[in-house]
Amino acid sequence: MSAETRHEKHPQLPGDQGGSTDGPSRRRFLSAGLAGGALLLAGAAGCATGGAGGSGGTGAKQLAGSPGAALTGKVTIWSWDVAAKAMQRLGKAFEQAHPGTTVDVVDIGYDNAYDKITVGFGAGSGLPDILTVEGHKLPTYIGNFPNGLVDLTSRAGNLKEQYAESAWRTVTDTKGKVFALPWDSGPCALFYRRDLFQQAGIDPAGLNTWDDYLTAGTTLKAATGKRLITLDTKRDSFFALLLQQQGQRWFTGGKVAVATPAAERALTLMKQLVDRDLVDFESGWDGLVSATHDGKSATNPTAAWWDGTLTTDLADLGGKFGVVPLPAFTPGGTRTSNSGGSALCVTAQSRNPETAWAFLSFLLADKANQASMMRHEGLFPAYLPALDDPYFQQPAPYYDGQPAMRLFADLTRSIPTVEFTSEDSKAGDIVTTAVNQVLHNGADPGTVLRSAARQIATATGRQAVG
Repeated sequence: MSAETRHEKHPQLPGDQGGSTDGPSRRRFLSAGLAGGALLLAGAAGCATGGAGGSGGTGAKQLAGSPGAALTGKVTIWSWDVAAKAMQRLGKAFEQAHPGTTVDVVDIGYDNAYDKITVGFGAGSGLPDILTVEGHKLPTYIGNFPNGLVDLTSRAGNLKEQYAESAWRTVTDTKGKVFALPWDSGPCALFYRRDLFQQAGIDPAGLNTWDDYLTAGTTLKAATGKRLITLDTKRDSFFALLLQQQGQRWFTGGKVAVATPAAERALTLMKQLVDRDLVDFESGWDGLVSATHDGKSATNPTAAWWDGTLTTDLADLGGKFGVVPLPAFTPGGTRTSNSGGSALCVTAQSRNPETAWAFLSFLLADKANQASMMRHEGLFPAYLPALDDPYFQQPAPYYDGQPAMRLFADLTRSIPTVEFTSEDSKAGDIVTTAVNQVLHNGADPGTVLRSAARQIATATGRQAVG
């Protein structure tokens, strides 16, 4: 899936930042960071079988069988860690419901997953029936290998309203054709340390804007000696979160959009945090987990999957955390974003696409199954009907009785939808360099963003906004 799922309280997911097999595993499956295959995907266009740009192929293979026909045969799936465990568990139920079918889930691990997937697309052979792909990476494959996936529009098109709009955008091309079904999503909120906020006399309910957040950080540091937030030393993901909160990513309308007012607001906020000495810099996933455990910072603006790390790896801190919506950039503004999410797609190489589609819809378009994967594997559903499950209403002892998952369920529907393209990996590497110049060298946000926009325009052949 994408990054740090809830880790099923037992299994684990893949991670973006490297480090131990436990922490990073969860992170890689649910997070939508800039690392993890960026260079690989950027190079995918070089071995593409069709035009890039995310428009999909007019000749993409479609499902041709009768929707009501009996299912039979074997489908093979590539996935990893918690996602693989979820499909292995529910695959048995699918086989029982459809005698004569076999679901073979192959855990290929995260570290080399995209190497294998890209090679399979480029060669036109070697791929399974079904692939797990993180949502933010899927548009690259749709754009660079337009005939590599089965066009599911005839069966999936009417499901659009059942999924979070932000997640649905990642599985469609610019013409609205559907090439996958969303699985999990990463609605974001602000995790905070109750004990540190109480010590500083700060009411977390008063963090309505990022200006409030900055003010609270100064107060908290003076009272406790703790910093406000932990950021990754080399591969920041906070900037992308702040951008999506404002409704954009690297491109808007096909044009480069990293030198926009929204981008400058986001990077200026990050510079203010650094200038006020409110940032604890750590290296990678393990650094973040250790810093959180040691109380080096008091908040973490991130996705619902962080719950898995807290309740599993930091179980001894039960009762010390709470969750509130993200601060907004302006009073009354959007108070969530997205970090993470994944999808399942049927490859054009599949020998049994009808059974493959049936398994996708069984797994991802079913309320009970989606809720089951949240309870057991910690995969936060992109399928909206599943959010009505009683699980999301339960008080959580770890959060001192707060029903934390209810907050994330409520926020899911308001996640801003942003544009993903086949050029995101190229742009992401350039943006990372720009962000690091501001955070570590004190560079001016507007200046570096304008430079980054020019570099992205040159690297992609796209125009810049404005």
